[in-house]
Amino acid sequence: MARSRRRNKRRPMAEINVVPYIDVMLVLLVIFMITAPMLTQGVDVELPNANATPIQDDENDILIASVDSKGQFYLDVGGKQESIALSQLQDRVRKVLSQNPKMSVLVRGDKNVPYGDVIGLMVALQGAGVPNVGLVTEPETN
Repeated sequence: MARSRRRNKRRPMAEINVVPYIDVMLVLLVIFMITAPMLTQGVDVELPNANATPIQDDENDILIASVDSKGQFYLDVGGKQESIALSQLQDRVRKVLSQNPKMSVLVRGDKNVPYGDVIGLMVALQGAGVPNVGLVTEPETN
């Protein structure tokens, strides 16, 4: 009888405890759910879905930030256009929007300007507190 007890104690267990694996999987799921939204970077831009019509706002209620093919930045507020550095542009836009928070902000970029310059301009506008940015294009000629 003593021998039969020894055999039962030494017999390997044929079951796998999967509870720790489930715990690890759930922890990883939570980590990925939290970090995934932080990994996406970008600037929110509202673009028209289809046949866009020109904006019929008052010219004084539009702020246009432009970048030319040489990488120079310009700010047009109420019809007055001036050359400005990107670091100063953010402060100026912040001041203008504090006086008129409903002002529309548009971005004009030369078609030959590097993509990074336009993104840098849009990031500066976002840092100034601009909630929505419109993109200015030329109408197609047939």
